[in-house]
Amino acid sequence: MNISNTHKRALLGLDRTQLKAELDAIGEKPFRAKQLWHWIYYQGVTDFSLMTTIARPLQEKLAEHFIVGRPGLSREQTSKDTSRKWLLNFDDGNEAETVFIPDDGRGALCLSSQVGCTLTCQFCHTGTQRLVRNLSAAEIVGQMMVARDSYGEWPSPRGERLLSNIVLMGMGEPLFNYDNVKKALQIIMDGEGISISKRRITLSTSGVVPMIRQCGADLGVNLAISLHAVSDELRDVIMPINKKYPLKELLQACREYPGSNNARRITFEYVMLKGINDSPSDARELVRLVKGVPAKFNLIPFNKWPGVEFDCSEALAMKRFSEILNDAGYSAPIRVPRGRDILAACGQLKSDSEREKLSRLKARREQGIEDDHHPNQGYS
Repeated sequence: MNISNTHKRALLGLDRTQLKAELDAIGEKPFRAKQLWHWIYYQGVTDFSLMTTIARPLQEKLAEHFIVGRPGLSREQTSKDTSRKWLLNFDDGNEAETVFIPDDGRGALCLSSQVGCTLTCQFCHTGTQRLVRNLSAAEIVGQMMVARDSYGEWPSPRGERLLSNIVLMGMGEPLFNYDNVKKALQIIMDGEGISISKRRITLSTSGVVPMIRQCGADLGVNLAISLHAVSDELRDVIMPINKKYPLKELLQACREYPGSNNARRITFEYVMLKGINDSPSDARELVRLVKGVPAKFNLIPFNKWPGVEFDCSEALAMKRFSEILNDAGYSAPIRVPRGRDILAACGQLKSDSEREKLSRLKARREQGIEDDHHPNQGYS
């Protein structure tokens, strides 16, 4: 069912206050909101008739007014390294991708926050795709729900779980969609629902300094910074956001981030670009820059794509870079690329689906077929 063609209110993505208001509007008591919250976010149920603690007349009443739903699923792919990627579609025909990276019995779910990206980082293929719009809180939470459906992790596990961590590192800059990201994460963190602890959630930002402070105050999740350069001169070129929020301001915001300490260190992500940012002197400057910040590093081999001018650093250069950071007392593993064969690696999201869409459009035009807008099925 496409909700754009129905009067029914979608419940996915509503917070507790909004859920109570919706039930009040149909004459139901506030305690019903707690029941629905349990069934939607703890049990993962989308069919009101399966909510067995709710009497049949009320089940029917709820079905008349509401739907729970999920984003539509255009495609699900599993990599040879067991990473999994979902291409999700929404009511307006737009799409976004979500990736799960397993790691020894558990793993991290990488959520997107925007359709496309507002940034133009020179080394990121995702960033070459124009920003279409922000994702709603429902569309962000919906990514988590689809992943749990795929792995059968309902009801919410209380002990060990495969989908153990969340990283806001997918398409888009989460701090440019802060209100929706905040609402989605508060739903995901709720202990009576999906129940992912803030200590298992990491938000990655390119450096939106004012919102870093806001995020720390409101959410207190782990922070990751897409750094990738040790000078303003280079960062201005490869990450233009640096012109607005230069390194000095960015690193000061990191020093002030609430809750960061040696047990909860800020992660600095650093993509390794051959001959650009991978010299021993760059590594030593990186050590100097982060002085006073409880920090660890994630060194990312560059994932090359057609037309890009950069190359991945040589293995020896990456090893030397890592050793310099290690010798200074920092953890600095070189990330093993995952999901490259399904374009699920860092900086690759949606690039394959976007190319396919453009190819289909070009073929239609060459055949003289007019473009029709047929929105993909969204929440159903």
